[in-house]
Amino acid sequence: MRLLRANLRKLPRRPATWVTFLLLIGLNALITFFVILGSKIATDPQGALAARQFLTFPTAYELVLSMVIGLGGLLAVTYGAAIAGSEWTWGTLKAAVARGEGRTRYTLLTYVAVAGFTFLGLLGAFLVGVVVSAVGALIVGVPLDGMADTDALLGLPERLGRAGLAMAMNAALGYAIATVARSQLAGIGVGIGLFFAESIAGFFVPHIIKWFPFSASGAVVTGGAGGSTVVNGQELGASLDATTAILVTIAWLVVSLAVASLWTERAEIGG
Repeated sequence: MRLLRANLRKLPRRPATWVTFLLLIGLNALITFFVILGSKIATDPQGALAARQFLTFPTAYELVLSMVIGLGGLLAVTYGAAIAGSEWTWGTLKAAVARGEGRTRYTLLTYVAVAGFTFLGLLGAFLVGVVVSAVGALIVGVPLDGMADTDALLGLPERLGRAGLAMAMNAALGYAIATVARSQLAGIGVGIGLFFAESIAGFFVPHIIKWFPFSASGAVVTGGAGGSTVVNGQELGASLDATTAILVTIAWLVVSLAVASLWTERAEIGG
């Protein structure tokens, strides 16, 4: 617990923590601003109605969370990579080992702190997004009666829990990549590259890609029902069912942490 507390105190002082959190909030607020603007100036009734969905509760809860996850999934990768890479470049890992800390224990507890702040970032961005949507609704003149919808509020913990698991896995993947590379920039670059490469590959080999980390975590978030999406006889996507997606996502998380721990155990840290 002492080491975990030390990591929890350390991460708020890392620039990556605040930059990632503020970037997530800023991008979501900017998107919401354009949605509000679009609902005010839209001449197409259907377009205006679609824009107002982001400002109409309880639908806005789901849309805000989806928007946060869409941006946060990639930012979780970069955050995990930034923290893991800084352990090497700033020499904090070497200092911890010199004090007698176990390498694997230090690696895993540092990740636990990263996952905790990742979830706090998700929760904070969601709450800010809800407030911005509510303010936007007042500006546009949309009633806020739906904010107290019981079914929507009771369903939020499950949705946030699934989102937290998905983002924890994304952060673990970035964490492992940066640990192997011993570099923040390499970890972030490779993590982003894999994210987009998997998205593109999903159009060509969906039945294979659905087992890959980002696709599996996406199915966790959406509560995927499994099966394939076929348009005009062509398969455009495939997803895992909800239970399988959770198990696959946990497996990727465990593998990522195992790789990070094993690499740290075998690495030459002296110098």
